Amino acid sequence: MSSMKMFVLVVGCVLVSLAGCQTTLPKPSILCKAFSTCDSCIKNTKCLWCMTNSTCTDYPASYILPPPAVCKLSQARWGVCWVNFEALIIAMAVVGGTILVSIIVCCCCCCCCCKRQQGPDRDEERFARRREEIRQRSDERKVEKKAKHDDIRKKYGLTGLITDSDHPYRKFENE
Repeated sequence: MSSMKMFVLVVGCVLVSLAGCQTTLPKPSILCKAFSTCDSCIKNTKCLWCMTNSTCTDYPASYILPPPAVCKLSQARWGVCWVNFEALIIAMAVVGGTILVSIIVCCCCCCCCCKRQQGPDRDEERFARRREEIRQRSDERKVEKKAKHDDIRKKYGLTGLITDSDHPYRKFENE
């Protein structure tokens, strides 16, 4: 057990020493105030260009939107110089709303399709209609057969011997 502890200790020391050797120096941060044009300023995502005084300032990361003390939204540029922050927010809201509405419509369509499928579908209705037609034809054939049998009985004079309610096969006709 002690050899296992020693092995883990050695492996741990090797990994720590390798990790210490591979550290890189952080890149020096460029101050946003050093940029003098909008195009050069917005290339750095941490910077915000203000059109009112043509300055590049640090984007206030503690706020979602830059406060008016830094720059008015209509004059602030971030990402691209040709779109102000207000238009960017409105465009993002429209795209987000469109996506949200699309998802809701898709969910409603799926729910409606599921509800339609819960009722009898077309195949079941078609089979039920066919079964009913077959039953009706069968009933018609039974009536025709009975009429033919009655005609034969009349022809040979057998109608008076056995009445319809008394003949022995009467109980099988209704099944």
